[in-house]
Amino acid sequence: MKEKKYYLYEMNMTILNVVSIVLFLLMMALTLALYKGGIIHNWNYSVGILLILMIPYFILHEIFHSIAYVLHGASFKNITYGMHLEKGLLCCLCKQNVSKRNILTSLLYPFIFLGVLTYILGICIDSPILIALSVVNISGCSGDLVMFYGLLPIKDFEYCEYDNPTAFGLYSSENLSKKKLFGLNYINTQDKLEINDLKKITVSKTSIIGFTIIILLGLLYTFVNQ
Repeated sequence: MKEKKYYLYEMNMTILNVVSIVLFLLMMALTLALYKGGIIHNWNYSVGILLILMIPYFILHEIFHSIAYVLHGASFKNITYGMHLEKGLLCCLCKQNVSKRNILTSLLYPFIFLGVLTYILGICIDSPILIALSVVNISGCSGDLVMFYGLLPIKDFEYCEYDNPTAFGLYSSENLSKKKLFGLNYINTQDKLEINDLKKITVSKTSIIGFTIIILLGLLYTFVNQ
């Protein structure tokens, strides 16, 4: 039996950004076709509310990742959250080996529950705010969807994250170093992952400043356009 190793991959941020833009444009086109009220219906009011709710909605996105991890076998004590606006990401890291089914489910949870289902609900109840939040969330699922597409064909692996929020390890007896995974760059192979005991929640100073500015702008925009 072949010895299992960790094959480390890092997300290609350029490809992820391109996929994110494509998803956003597709969703906007779909919205223009389906939503007769128009995405800019009551726009002056909607922009402020959208700015205020956008950050909590992104945080909820990461919470849904962790819910899926725990429901499918991971321990909550091995899950950490991070906000790194300077790197353009919020993250939920599961720092233990989990099954293929677990990671694939976790990748889809925010896309389905905070993207697809809330988008349909927004159309049905005529809510431009909910539609806009869903569109932004679906666009932000580019990394999740690229990973899902890349990991789905691989048969034998366990998944684990470590201290790099844009990278992960695949624990497998199969030699994965030569596999080409769309949007994912192979880093190296290791016998084990170096996982430090990080805080449960890590928020960078840049994120605190950035999030505060966004929320204040939302409050100001809403007040001015009342």
